Amino acid sequence: MDLRSTARRPVLLTNIAAVLMGFGMMAQSIVIPQLLEMPSSTGFGLGQSVLEAGLWMAPGGLMMLLFSPISAGLMTRFGGRTTLALGAFVMAAGYGFAFLLTDAPWQLMLASCIACAGIGIGYAAMPMLVMDNLPAAEAGSGVGVNALMRSIGTTSAAAVMAIVLTSNSVTLSPGTTPVPTQDAFSLCFLIGALAAVAAGAVTLTIRRRPLFEATPEESEKVPEPAGV
Repeated sequence: MDLRSTARRPVLLTNIAAVLMGFGMMAQSIVIPQLLEMPSSTGFGLGQSVLEAGLWMAPGGLMMLLFSPISAGLMTRFGGRTTLALGAFVMAAGYGFAFLLTDAPWQLMLASCIACAGIGIGYAAMPMLVMDNLPAAEAGSGVGVNALMRSIGTTSAAAVMAIVLTSNSVTLSPGTTPVPTQDAFSLCFLIGALAAVAAGAVTLTIRRRPLFEATPEESEKVPEPAGV
């Protein structure tokens, strides 16, 4: 793989957006189940069992499945740049909903569905953006690096969410394990929303490439016309 190809501005910006999108995806997967399973004695926890929390989260996975083909239609009509930005902003809307409404399990389920719809739209668009800006010989490795960037985002989200939740905790009674405060969960949702908005903003800085424009590598490979 030629790592210099990943430094090309459109590919680099797409990979930065991938890190932020991966961060946003994992943040809600970590925070929402914990809030669902938090004891109701805390005053904000929803007291759901592990099974119940999983069932409340299941529709979000279905939303990703349903919106992936919708993303394909959006890419055909508007291009990968617009589709990825739209997915990021939809995911931010899901976090905004969770930041404002956490009083009932169905509210968190709805927030998860909105965020996962954005993930389904955005994740399908990233490979297209990479392939549009790389020669065919480097497309496979470029998409692989993009997947790695998403993984960096998800692992970073796990660490950041753990830091936020453990650094803002309270002991409900002597001898019990400290639990995160309601403000800690709200801060996690806010961080997720900011990461999603940043992903959309980065995506919009990618230069729109006309369909007829060839990459520099492709231009160099165009054969010279044969002499008469």
